[in-house]
Amino acid sequence: MEIPAINLKAIVLVHWLLTIWGCMMTSLPSSYIWGNFSILAVGVWAVAQRDSIDAVLMFLMGMTITILTDIIHFGIFYPLVDRPHDAFRFSMGMAILSLLLKPVSCFFVYQMYRERGGDYNVNFDLETSVDSRCTTDSSDSTLLGRRY
Repeated sequence: MEIPAINLKAIVLVHWLLTIWGCMMTSLPSSYIWGNFSILAVGVWAVAQRDSIDAVLMFLMGMTITILTDIIHFGIFYPLVDRPHDAFRFSMGMAILSLLLKPVSCFFVYQMYRERGGDYNVNFDLETSVDSRCTTDSSDSTLLGRRY
């Protein structure tokens, strides 16, 4: 069975709409708002640059991080009131729905990452960035072989 292709624009649009609705009430802190909208901005970057592997990878990593931060925000800042009003219930329901859809969105974004040429295993390549700055030329390498 083949996985259906989901457009990255649709993923960004759905999460943008759910985040807007989730931020209607001020029960969640501004860190929830900043975190989700900044990742959606990275998603817009991934939509704008269709061939960029880095944009999709950063969007994928940001979505996985916001899953954890959203759980923490809901755990700490969800108020325990007896009878919340309808706007509060709608707002929190949309924020929770966004959280529940994020793992599914991460799966589809990972498929797009692979389609754009990304590896199956994500390599941050920290050693080669250090090695490229510390290259030696031929005069330095001859001095290393001598004993003084």
